[in-house]
Amino acid sequence: MKTGCRDAACFCLWRNSLVKNNLIFNRLIFKGKNFKKNMALYQKDDHRSSLLDDIYASPDLGVSMPKYRIPEEEHDPRVAYAAVHDELMLDGNSRQNLATFCQTYLDPEIHKLMDEAADKNMIDKDEYPQTAEIESRCVAMIADLWNSPDAANTIGCSTTGSSEAAMLGGLAMKWKWKAKRQAQGKPTDKPNLICGPVQICWHKFARYFEVELREIPMEHGRLLMTPEEVLKRCDENTIGVVPTLGVTFTLQFEDVKAVCEALDKLQKDTGLDIPIHVDAASGGFVAPFLYKELLWDFRLPRVKSINASGHKHGLSPLGVGWVVWREKQDLPEELIFNVNYLGGNMPTFALNFSRPGGQVIAQYYNFLRLGREGYRRIHQSCLDTGIYLAEEIAKSNLVEMIYDGRGGLPGCCYKLKDGLNTSYNLYDLSEKLRARGWQIASYSLPANAQDIVIQRILVRHGFTHDLANLLLDDMYRSVDFFKAHPVLKQMTREEAGGFNHS
Repeated sequence: MKTGCRDAACFCLWRNSLVKNNLIFNRLIFKGKNFKKNMALYQKDDHRSSLLDDIYASPDLGVSMPKYRIPEEEHDPRVAYAAVHDELMLDGNSRQNLATFCQTYLDPEIHKLMDEAADKNMIDKDEYPQTAEIESRCVAMIADLWNSPDAANTIGCSTTGSSEAAMLGGLAMKWKWKAKRQAQGKPTDKPNLICGPVQICWHKFARYFEVELREIPMEHGRLLMTPEEVLKRCDENTIGVVPTLGVTFTLQFEDVKAVCEALDKLQKDTGLDIPIHVDAASGGFVAPFLYKELLWDFRLPRVKSINASGHKHGLSPLGVGWVVWREKQDLPEELIFNVNYLGGNMPTFALNFSRPGGQVIAQYYNFLRLGREGYRRIHQSCLDTGIYLAEEIAKSNLVEMIYDGRGGLPGCCYKLKDGLNTSYNLYDLSEKLRARGWQIASYSLPANAQDIVIQRILVRHGFTHDLANLLLDDMYRSVDFFKAHPVLKQMTREEAGGFNHS
């Protein structure tokens, strides 16, 4: 065929196809008046208004978003974000939360690392070997910080927080005790654990793992564990003793060295060899930098394991704790599982499985970024602010200081003076301070000091001297308000909400 003929044939085919398509289209148009509405065809003007709409003028935010069931249809991500973001404004300002031990100030670089590590599964050491290596480095660094005799080769792991870490330490003690009793042909059905006034995690441990918790109650004039009280409770079924380095209720350190010496004498006199696990949830990253001469860690041979929270005074984001054993043999091998996971053989000792790796990476960043000097400067600044607050609050002559900020965690705690004639109580004061955004813990002490109500201020990284003065001004204004407007009915613990140690 000649070129002209080929062109003519192509034109004819194109024309016939166009006519056929037009006929089909025309039939569809006249088939029903609703066709245009039902066609899956769109024009740019159909979306123009929704793309240009202000978020808060969008139809989706013109009605209540679903609260307790998944919606049927999807929503614009900007709208969904705005709905969630705005609801979170109703939470308290975390920087003004002086009740929590948890970190609320983070370097911008930590935010970046957390974003970059959002998809890293800490448990999957085969898939994320460098994250696993970073965890191993952190364990060695912490073991060295706590003066392990063999820091490079001892054993430890990261956890979701200090509560899980404490439970792992408790489990190791129980299994070591159980193995010793079985070797002696003795019963293993009545293990007990001795502690001072502790955070709720030890009560959970005792219940979950069937251990009798012999908690030393507080008394008027004695709010901490003492060697004498420990020895009263020891017997052949005691799996261990747990002193606390930074008691939740008062911020004070229990005397680990004195307890060790008492147990050394007990072993000499009776043969009972009872190990110590130190719950250093808060103090584990404070004492090494502020109280170097204090003997509380692996320098004491009876201390077999220590737990700490990375997201408290370790300055990491929420979700990381650490437990380290003095030496490898202090963790029973029976508790370590070798799991074939995603193609690799992985040893693991934990109460959970999959969890994010970002917090561990952020902990490593902090170690590199701050070094020992950086940690010391931050915690010293916090300690100085706590002492300043205690001194200024004491000048009011309204309170009796229980802890003045010296020798323990940064902060202070106090109670109203006995016989003071005020219309308000500490729950009322906490509630009044909430109007300015401050969250201050007020609570009654545990047994046998339930009649003592205290208020505790915990100073953390990011709480400055200037903020302390603003808090003091608000406290003075609150007291003046109560003088001008006496409280007719004081708040109770239940009404105040306040603070819960669980």
